[in-house]
Amino acid sequence: MGPAPVPESVAKQAELLKQDGNTFFKKDRLGAAIDAYTEAIALCPNVAVYWTNRALCFKKRNEWRKVEDDCRNALQLDINSVKAHYMLGLALLDRQEFAEGIKQLEKSLELGRGAHPASYMVEEIWQELSKAKYSDWERASTKRLDTLKKLEEACQNALRSYHCVDASDEVGLLEQISELKVVFRKAALVDIPSEVPDHLCCKITLDIYRDPVITPSGITYERAVLLEHLHKVGKFDPVTREALEPSQLVPNLAIKEAVQAFLSEHGWAYKMR
Repeated sequence: MGPAPVPESVAKQAELLKQDGNTFFKKDRLGAAIDAYTEAIALCPNVAVYWTNRALCFKKRNEWRKVEDDCRNALQLDINSVKAHYMLGLALLDRQEFAEGIKQLEKSLELGRGAHPASYMVEEIWQELSKAKYSDWERASTKRLDTLKKLEEACQNALRSYHCVDASDEVGLLEQISELKVVFRKAALVDIPSEVPDHLCCKITLDIYRDPVITPSGITYERAVLLEHLHKVGKFDPVTREALEPSQLVPNLAIKEAVQAFLSEHGWAYKMR
């Protein structure tokens, strides 16, 4: 059973309090903004934006537990709230719940792209998600390299112990250790930054694709960048100069999957943009 309906007069009062909160927030009067949003919530607790607006104030104060609580309340009211998923993700990352935090950021990015693919919010979410993904890779990479180093040392010690039986075969030992080093060097290559393949990079930004779309001319671009071009420069393909409308853009799922596969294997690429 849902919450009881709020009288129209009460709803209007709550909306005025939200507007007051917005004014205070713009002036960086966070305490006053929080008070206004709190009063709005008291009057209309079933409006998700009141919770996310207050959460944004707590975010600026780095009060992450309060951010988490408000975002969870907002998501109970609106499961598709981009801001709630985004700030919840940040709050979870702050307390080092990396997997769940990344999951929430990915959800907010998915929802944001569907609503406003070229908005500042989508760019902000991507930047935070990239940082989280890179940090996650960095932790895993450090662990992998440490494990490889210990394993290499163990293998070398095992070879030396074996060759102690026949001390005359010093040349054979050195050759085997050399071959062993080559094997472990190759195993570590996956964690060494290199270059992103050209076909996975946008022709305009030269960055790795995030949300690739293909035009009727067969050229793939980053969606947000191409939409900005169509809006500010003109409705034509940047490369072929052929007429182009936003409605003609089609997601390039093959490239998107290739990018995801590359990033899953080379997490360092999240930072190389």
